Amino acid sequence: MAKPAAAKAKSSVLAAQNLAKQKALEKKAKTYKLDLGELAIFTSQLASLLQAGLPLVSCLEALQDQTEDPVFRIVIRDVRNDIATGTSFSQAVKKFPRSFNTLFISMVEAGEASGGLAEILGKVADYFESTVKLTKKVKSAMTYPIAVIGLAVGLVNVLLIFVIPVFAEMFDDFGAKLPAPTQMLIDLSNFLQSWWWAIGLLCYGIFMFLKRYVSTPVGRRHKDELLVKAPIFGNLIHKIALSRFCRTYATLMRSGVPILRTLEIVASASGMVQVEDACAEISRHVSQGGQVSDVMAANKFFPPMMKHMVKAGESTGNVDGMMNKVADFYDTECDATVAALTSLIEPMLIVFLGVVVGGIVMAMFLPIFEMGSVVGS
Repeated sequence: MAKPAAAKAKSSVLAAQNLAKQKALEKKAKTYKLDLGELAIFTSQLASLLQAGLPLVSCLEALQDQTEDPVFRIVIRDVRNDIATGTSFSQAVKKFPRSFNTLFISMVEAGEASGGLAEILGKVADYFESTVKLTKKVKSAMTYPIAVIGLAVGLVNVLLIFVIPVFAEMFDDFGAKLPAPTQMLIDLSNFLQSWWWAIGLLCYGIFMFLKRYVSTPVGRRHKDELLVKAPIFGNLIHKIALSRFCRTYATLMRSGVPILRTLEIVASASGMVQVEDACAEISRHVSQGGQVSDVMAANKFFPPMMKHMVKAGESTGNVDGMMNKVADFYDTECDATVAALTSLIEPMLIVFLGVVVGGIVMAMFLPIFEMGSVVGS
């Protein structure tokens, strides 16, 4: 009798744990932020299933079964249940704004209005995939220099805190004045050993201050302006912003989204103050009967080539096609810039490491090279 009772108690405990886990997942699903790469895969698969002729509910059920992420599985399930009860797809995904971004929701609305949901979702999937691909290239280009600089900082700190004090004790026995570079390094080492905690607190305070400052409208504007004007990566950031602006604009316009709504989505998807300001100005100008190229011609953020291409598109009635060509051009430019930066950064980092580490080593061995004069004095 004891064994069945124990098994029943264990089963009850497991059921309670599973229920608690399920509730936690349900709660997390309401605010779940879906990675753009995962959203691109979901959109591409959904478009393929719809193009194969499956009903939307069946497509979502199939995607729910094959999704490995338990939280996103709940999101898909809730969307599918809403659609099964008569809610539109766009209204169902609006309940999860952190999982499905504004661009996705607006494209779904356009697809429902035009009756070509599968085709429009295919365009969205292509846009997401190109964005993810470009982001990965930039991140891969940034990973190497960040890793090397971090390694250099760690190595210099180890030398200053642990290695140089050993040399300092040896040099104290000389009883003579040390060369200026050596004395500076020893003083810096002593300072770091005594005040490392204050330096850590200061760095943390600066980081938190900058984090809060860039979250304000003024700070965010200053950050975006500095990013575009940065000496090495500023040109790349500018080209990425232009490519994203053109690609998003062309994708939305080609899918039948109204131009004012298109500009609103482009502004929110850009993540840059300069693009947001330009979109707001273009919206005002277009609502008064003006042309997009008129605003671009007066805005320094947009290069002359882009202004001429848009103007040519307006004269031929093919603005979205011209925007796509501009986006392709800047994607190619971004690839070339990333390749150039990668090949340029490597020798620069080698020189940087050689100067820093070599300078420290030379400064510490300088008294040994001058041993005769130091001991003689």
